[in-house]
Amino acid sequence: MDVRGVRGALTRYRVMAWIVGVLLVVLVCVGLPLKYLGGDDWVVTATGVPHGWLYMLLLITAFDLSRRVKWPWRWLLLIALAGTVPFLSFVAERFATKDVQGRLASTASEDAPSPIRE
Repeated sequence: MDVRGVRGALTRYRVMAWIVGVLLVVLVCVGLPLKYLGGDDWVVTATGVPHGWLYMLLLITAFDLSRRVKWPWRWLLLIALAGTVPFLSFVAERFATKDVQGRLASTASEDAPSPIRE
């Protein structure tokens, strides 16, 4: 496993998950109530369009990470769907980070030299 490449892919994925997650929370929890209760759709426009475009980047970074760590398609699909539910992208990012860090730790322990026994 290319440890350096996996770490870079994980960082890119985490940044995108947080950005997309924050935009979605602002869109749903602030923008939609303002639009439908207050008649002001400025927040929806300001967060909805960037969320949509950045969600596509989230999918690309999630795909890149999944291919590097060899996740099954089911796991990649769940991560992709998490970007569409408020607050769920933060949960998915945490689980993905834990999984990747565990894989990196097991790779590091396999690569470590074994102690010499006499």
